[in-house]
Parts: sequence; structure tokens; C-alpha cells
Amino acid sequence: MYKKIFLIIWVLVSFVSCKKTDSPQSNVDKKQPKDSTIVGADQDENGCLASAGYTWSKLNKECVKAFTGIQLNPVNNASTEDVTLCAFVLFNESGDKAEVFLPDEKSIILSKTAPKTWAFQDYQLIQSNGFSLLKAGVKVYTGDAEMGSKVTGSDNPGEEGQE
Repeated sequence: MYKKIFLIIWVLVSFVSCKKTDSPQSNVDKKQPKDSTIVGADQDENGCLASAGYTWSKLNKECVKAFTGIQLNPVNNASTEDVTLCAFVLFNESGDKAEVFLPDEKSIILSKTAPKTWAFQDYQLIQSNGFSLLKAGVKVYTGDAEMGSKVTGSDNPGEEGQE
């Protein structure tokens, strides 16, 4: 009889004395990641990873790095090294269409209207000693015909930018 009572008391004490694993104290002991952001979670509606520099090209129907295109600097700040202020131009394979990626805006697609001119609504891209983008007849961006972002000065004495 005493054995049954002792067994019942021992089982009850065992259940009561067990530590619950989902208690607030046990969660403090677990290591939590410092940043719960999921890498690669910044895909746009087309699956392009903005954090890797990709944006959707309406012209080429794929994710592209717009800054690998022809860089056009704003006319009012032509020597800028801040590429977020620049426009970039990518052409299709035949060259009859140009996609211009404007800062803080969606891209626009211009169609060839003359041998070295592409246009869409009030935008016009003209190739002459580089490229110029005009809006309503006013030059707003200009750049050479080289692909990719440009460095306009140098930090090294004896090179471009030395006074």
C-alpha cells in the first residue's frame, strides 16, 4: 500500500517539477538572429533582386543591371559621381529601340525615328559626340558613348583632377 502511495506521489512530483520548454525564460536562453531579414527577399514583381543591382527591362524582358548601360549625367550636375542621379541607356540587339532608366522613375522605351535619334512622347535621345537626352526640347542628360558608370575625378595626385 505504501508503495502505491509513494509511486503516485513520485509521479506527481515528477510532473510538477519538470521545466516547461516554451516558457519565456527558455526563450531568453535561445540565441536569436540579430536581423530577421531574409536574404534575397527584395525581389520585385518580376523576380529581379534590387539589392544585387537588378531591375526589370521592359525592352529586353529580363532582369538587367541598368548601370552597365550608357551613363548619362544630369546637365545641371554633369560632373556628379552620384550614379543615383544619372540616367542609363540600354539598346535592344537591333538598335532600333532604347530603354532609358531615369532616376526615381520607371524606365521609358524610345523608338528610332532617324539614323541617330530615338523618341518617345516628349523625350528624345540623340547620338552626336556621345548621347544627349532631351525632354520637351531641353537637354536634361548628357554623356559619352562608353558603357558602365564613370569616375570623373581622381584621388591620386598627378592624375586627372589634380590642381
